[in-house]
Amino acid sequence: MHEHVAHRLAHALRKLQGKDDAAAKQRRIEAQEKYQLVHILERGVRTVEQIAVASHIAKGVHPDLPVKKTTNLAVDFSSLPMVDVVGSHVLSKRDGLHDTTGNGSYNSAAYELYLLLECRVEGQKLIDLLRLEDPDATEAVNSSAQLDNAAALCIQLLEPKCTAVSANTLSKQIYWLTGPDASDDTHYTLLAPLYATSLAHAVHAQVQEDRFGEANKAARQARRERKMHDGVFHDYPGLAVQNMGGTKPQNISQLNSERRGMNYLLSSLPPQWQASAVRMPAHATSVFDRLFIARPEVRRTVRALRVFLESNPDANLATRERREELLDALVDELVSLAAELQQILPPGWSWDDERFADLHRSEQLWLDPLRAEKPDEADFAREWLQMDWPAVVGQRFANWLNAQLRGKLPLGDAEARAWQKELLTDEDGFQQQLRTLRQRLDRTATEVMP
Repeated sequence: MHEHVAHRLAHALRKLQGKDDAAAKQRRIEAQEKYQLVHILERGVRTVEQIAVASHIAKGVHPDLPVKKTTNLAVDFSSLPMVDVVGSHVLSKRDGLHDTTGNGSYNSAAYELYLLLECRVEGQKLIDLLRLEDPDATEAVNSSAQLDNAAALCIQLLEPKCTAVSANTLSKQIYWLTGPDASDDTHYTLLAPLYATSLAHAVHAQVQEDRFGEANKAARQARRERKMHDGVFHDYPGLAVQNMGGTKPQNISQLNSERRGMNYLLSSLPPQWQASAVRMPAHATSVFDRLFIARPEVRRTVRALRVFLESNPDANLATRERREELLDALVDELVSLAAELQQILPPGWSWDDERFADLHRSEQLWLDPLRAEKPDEADFAREWLQMDWPAVVGQRFANWLNAQLRGKLPLGDAEARAWQKELLTDEDGFQQQLRTLRQRLDRTATEVMP
């Protein structure tokens, strides 16, 4: 029990690390006072008649529902059937996820006592030992609380406060058709939904980590900067927030108070069909013919580069950096185009689908690299690993960019060589993509060698 209390105190103090203002100092003092075994037991046992410990609570439906006259359920998650939709059954391997509800002034004290009763002593929960009237556990609780009946009061905390199944006029009620005749009232069952507070708390914790955790911050930054990243980026489109309890979230429950009343609602709207944003190089000899310039960012960047060069800027560092910035944006778009095609099209698409038969060989090698892993594509794999084709792709990119910029600008072979070099030496994008694929295809070639 002392180890559990020390862990709770350490958890509370970690939240105050690095804070030295007066409010933080006061919170440290309060935490030191709160997280003492005798205080947790004394304060907790005073709440047992007014607090229900539950996984599904009525106050999440309406804040004025009385705990002694309305059913709150404390569900054993491990007893729930496993189904293929998200529900409280996914919490089956978690401990200590029930909530305390009933009186906003006492919810916190009751919750700390509940967590203490859930701690394990030699593999068994403390509450189970008390129910078995284990003499050591009973004596430890009674003496720590300095109350002869503390153990009995602890057991009472986890007992239902409303002994009969009961709803209330403030409860939400749903008439659910269970028989064949919708016009017959007896063919309906009246459902009174409860709020799945334990599941809501677990969902909130997961969404918070997915949105604001360090791993997702790094993935979001890489996505924003259009860089390769080996992590996973989490996003929740259409996420809504329901605030429960207003300015007093503790009046709903303790877990609701810990979330400051915030409850995430995942979007349940039906999917809307959207045409693929990635166009295919069908019946084209090159993605540079029409496909690449059709990308909005490419059009904007080419226009900006043309305007910049037509302004005849001075030959200085600022000019070179601005030109490289615009070229980097084009290279990033080129890398993104290749990655998108590799993601949505199956390996071997440049050979298996006659729509892409006219695509230049160098661009087939660039855009369909995993074709090299197919068993009947040894020649393609050998050609890919020889790495002559990147220079050809670079030359085609350079010729395309020269063609886009011609007009008032006297561009020729020297400029084309500069554009080609910019692509082939791009370490963060084009070269990184090639290295990753080269490592994979090298392993594949090694595995198939006799």
